[in-house]
Amino acid sequence: MVGTQQEREEKVSLELTEEILQSMETGMVFRDYNGRISSMDFHKTSSYLVTASDDESIRLYDVSGAACLKAINSKKYGVDLVCFTSDPTTVLYSSKNGWDESLRLLSLNDNKYLRYFKGHHDRVVSLSLCSRKECFISGSLDRTVLLWDQRAEKCQGLLRVQGRPAAAYDDQGIVFAIAFGGYIRMFDSRKYEKGPFEIFSVGGDISDANVVKFSNDGRLMLLTTMDGYIHVLDSFRGTLLSTYNVKPVSINSTLEASFSPEGKFVVSGIAFATSSFGVEGTLI
Repeated sequence: MVGTQQEREEKVSLELTEEILQSMETGMVFRDYNGRISSMDFHKTSSYLVTASDDESIRLYDVSGAACLKAINSKKYGVDLVCFTSDPTTVLYSSKNGWDESLRLLSLNDNKYLRYFKGHHDRVVSLSLCSRKECFISGSLDRTVLLWDQRAEKCQGLLRVQGRPAAAYDDQGIVFAIAFGGYIRMFDSRKYEKGPFEIFSVGGDISDANVVKFSNDGRLMLLTTMDGYIHVLDSFRGTLLSTYNVKPVSINSTLEASFSPEGKFVVSGIAFATSSFGVEGTLI
């Protein structure tokens, strides 16, 4: 076990402030990588962190004890994006080898593949699991977005897009967003085939989408783009609340960003900022 339910709730309820963030210091550095870390994901109800690296490895950490619990190589398929399922010892990951674009459900306990998901014909650049249901969504450079059930190998739905897509479920799994071409399209997951019920503009930034995410309470969304912008929007009205310019992103990199648990801050690799109107980003 990694703590009682009460302890986990207390961790989540910690209210971050700018003073707390500025006072944080490095607690542990792991140097056992031989390549860029391409993806990372924190499990929602445990203290586990999973990472994927260009050295074709997946690593599982317990952040409460600053310990690397396991390292698994994926030399045959490579590894690019990685996400936890509801089980903290099971992950879903995308390949990075140029010849097999299948997604793989992997048990970290025994390094065993539980299922393969075949359908994309080019690199998968977006992957989002629904925290309330056993479903996930993936977007690819083949200009398709596929909807999946973890229990079935074949995709449950297909949407064609006109650019590099970024896709994400909200926390309830009722709505999902697909971003490309300067817009975020909102879909009802129960009737997605009818098309988007809302289309939001991100202020004229038409560069390729990197990442789209919802805040935990579903009230906010963020979108990162290849031009180095982080856009924060009201997810109900589509109002653009804030935009932060980080820097242009190299063609082989992804500008990653996330909301803090209470949605007050946006955290990226080199910047954080409150998601209020007109507040400048602060470098850390």
